[in-house]
Amino acid sequence: MFDTLSDRLSAAFKNLRGKGKLTDADIEATTREIRIALLEADVALPVVKDFIAKIRERASGADVRGGLNPAQQVIKIVNEELVGILGGETRELRMSKRPPTVIMLAGLQGAGKTTLAGKLAKWLKETKHQTPILVAADLQRPNAVTQLQVVGERAGVPVYAPEPGNGVGDPVDVARRAMEEARSKQYSVVIVDTAGRLGVDEELMKQAADIRDAVNPDEILFVVDAMIGQDAVVTAQAFLDGVGFDGVVLSKLDGDARGGAALSIAQVTGRQVMFASNGEKLEDFDVFHPDRMASRILGMGDVMSLIEQAERSFDAESAAKTAAKLQKRGGKDFTLDDFLAQMQSVRKMGPLTKIFGMLPGASQFKDQLENFDEREIDRIEAVIHSMTPAERTDPNIINGSRRARIAKGSGTEVATVSGLVERFFEARKMMSAMASGKGIPGMPGMPGMPGGGGKKAKQQQVKKAKKRGSGNPAKRAGGPAQPEAPAPGQLPAAFGGGGQNGGDFELPDDLKKMLGGQ
Repeated sequence: MFDTLSDRLSAAFKNLRGKGKLTDADIEATTREIRIALLEADVALPVVKDFIAKIRERASGADVRGGLNPAQQVIKIVNEELVGILGGETRELRMSKRPPTVIMLAGLQGAGKTTLAGKLAKWLKETKHQTPILVAADLQRPNAVTQLQVVGERAGVPVYAPEPGNGVGDPVDVARRAMEEARSKQYSVVIVDTAGRLGVDEELMKQAADIRDAVNPDEILFVVDAMIGQDAVVTAQAFLDGVGFDGVVLSKLDGDARGGAALSIAQVTGRQVMFASNGEKLEDFDVFHPDRMASRILGMGDVMSLIEQAERSFDAESAAKTAAKLQKRGGKDFTLDDFLAQMQSVRKMGPLTKIFGMLPGASQFKDQLENFDEREIDRIEAVIHSMTPAERTDPNIINGSRRARIAKGSGTEVATVSGLVERFFEARKMMSAMASGKGIPGMPGMPGMPGGGGKKAKQQQVKKAKKRGSGNPAKRAGGPAQPEAPAPGQLPAAFGGGGQNGGDFELPDDLKKMLGGQ
């Protein structure tokens, strides 16, 4: 959603690189570019004016510290101000001291309230160890009750739906009876799904206010479609005046809209964004962290969210066993079965494009990520499943006839099977070296990594290389050159870089420098 905004901000910062000092003209030009970027992202005009004024004031004053170049100085200020307009600190749900905690969802029709009710219930059940119940109080929209029942079944959460809906029943009475049901069966959280309209009207506000008075909610969450731009701010203000709400949930953050709602609502309404829904699956639901979102917008990644997703997806005991295999006997105990298990664990974290997008500098190879075919993982799984247990344990025994059989069984080409086996050996070698504290093969002197000796180690490597001549036997013999190890900053063939399976995949410049490139 924030791709366009991120690109425009990156272009604005790029003009500052190479400058030794931040002048008034630089500040004026950069803030003008930032203002245009925010307006194009559909951020509310009052928010833009306030944001730009703060950046200009801080960049011109004593807030600029020495030791940072002009681009870094401005990025630091913009990052801090972005965190501010996104709400500052992360806000948690208020849980009632005397259960059940009542959460009421409000918003326009089509904002995604019903699906979000299931996502929120699943999140509370799995991460907060609560026992939630969903209440079908949307009796206006056709099949809204049925949809909530389907969502509840998928989430593994009970649904209280005494009325069929489709215009039949009293939503206020349903909400009141739901509270009695929750207390008698000792549910810890009640999530009330209310009706929406295509627009804000008096009837909608009155019904929402009556339900609010009937259940006395601990939290009223306003669900807003992040794709409707500045209208989201107008609607939010209308709900705030008519019903009131305590927090905001942004839905459809995976859309291709400009994202101005996320940057405007908290500042205009004074209510923080608490959750973000970024997909159709029930797992596509996250706590909204202003600092992490600001980091994503500025192209600095979101490593903390990536770590949290990994912790939820990976089994600690299984990961420890895998690490032990990689540390012994040069990693030879690490089999294709282990490789497949690790790959499946990564897939549980979500689409690979989303995972890689959380890495710092990912915006620099955005086009490659967008063109990545997720079905390639399915083909790899098919190839491995077509192997015998002995072949998965020791891929060295896979000869020509075995490759032909595996290719036929998996519906792929022999070259695909050969490429997978080769990439497996390369990946195993790299992972084994890292697990054993030897650093990444072919990347001597990598700063901050085990085995990396910095500049001195790099000079020693160069001296040794000169002494023994070319490391390529074919070159020494005068024959045709064979593929060499990837250069620093270039990915190995196993990961789409140089070599026989090479591609056009390029690492970010900053990462290339970190790996020892020029």
